[in-house]
Formats: sequence, C-alpha cells, structure tokens
Amino acid sequence: MCFYAEAQYKQHYACVSCRISFKQAAHSAARVRRCPNCAGPLVCAGHDFAPPPRCDVRAWSVVAAVLGEGLRYEGREACGCGKEPKYRPRTRAALRARRAVAARQGLPLAEVLSRPDPSTPMP
Repeated sequence: MCFYAEAQYKQHYACVSCRISFKQAAHSAARVRRCPNCAGPLVCAGHDFAPPPRCDVRAWSVVAAVLGEGLRYEGREACGCGKEPKYRPRTRAALRARRAVAARQGLPLAEVLSRPDPSTPMP
C-alpha cells in the first residue's frame, strides 16, 4: 500500500536560525517560503522530519548540518512504500564521527551522513 498516495501530506519546512519548523503543502516547488520571524528562507526538511525542542541548540546544529548538505528527513519512497525512514544523525557526536570518516575516506559528507554505521559502505 502506498503511504503517501492516499492523501496529500504536508511537508516540514524549517528555519534553522530561529529553530522553528512548519508544515506546509508543497503546491509549487518554485515558491520561496519565508520564516515569519526573520523573513529568511525556509528549508524543506521532508515528510518525516521530527524537529528537536527549540531550546536544544546542539540538536538544531545537527539538523543544520544535515539540511546544509542537501539531505532531507525523507526516508520513504516518493509514494511512501518504504518500510521506515532513512538514517540521519541526531547527536553532535554522531555528526563528528561521520565528518571524520568522510575526511578519512575522501567521500562526500552527504553520503556518509545517510549511513547508519559510518564505517560500512552503502550497498
């Protein structure tokens, strides 16, 4: 059964500098969504984004690194048939470990950030 095919689900948009997120319908990809607090652009974080608490600055720094690499918290297929969301680091220690592996192996950081175990290659 297609999870996202049944209804139109809203996507999460986040402002990392204000540490807030919103759910908005994705009507037009060309439209730039603005943060109501700082008027900066909102970044699309995907369907499966679970924002950390606003006061958790460390967790938001990890979110900023993941979104800055162009990754989204979107693990399911486009129709939602996948079993569970893909891995994304949640702590700064996991982020540091993946940055070290990326530098040591000469791999793009976005590829290493999406691995559950940073030392194993992707299948």
